[in-house]
Amino acid sequence: LAKPLKAFEPYIGKIYKGEFAESTPAKPVIDVQAWERILNGNGVKITHSVNNGEYGGESIIIWDPKLEKLVSWYFTTAGFYTQANVEINDDEIIVIEKVTGNKNGITEVKSITQLISNDEKHTKTQYLQNGEWIDGHNIYYKETSDSKIIFK
Repeated sequence: LAKPLKAFEPYIGKIYKGEFAESTPAKPVIDVQAWERILNGNGVKITHSVNNGEYGGESIIIWDPKLEKLVSWYFTTAGFYTQANVEINDDEIIVIEKVTGNKNGITEVKSITQLISNDEKHTKTQYLQNGEWIDGHNIYYKETSDSKIIFK
């Protein structure tokens, strides 16, 4: 990976599976993520699907030499997309996204991802919805070898 992307190295080549905190046995909500090195090491791609393709998306993170910071784009199966600034703060990846086209009034998303161990990570999000910050997803992930990204 290019030097500005080195913080992502522990994630590359891994597939993670996590259950949303609000998931129930009657209505499970499972996210599967795959992290890849792309563009000759100048980018990172994260592809994910929730509940085998009910929802999903792809993120690409690159270093922007003009802005001198990490930036990202996220495209979803729900028809909206985001543009984001990505910050690395110690062992946290902090992503602040501007949302375009969300039907639920969400205009920004803030997520914090942190490695817990070599094969576990945690992601917590907040949404700016109709002008108010609300708690979003809270997911603990484990590395898996038997899960796949599925789109319908």
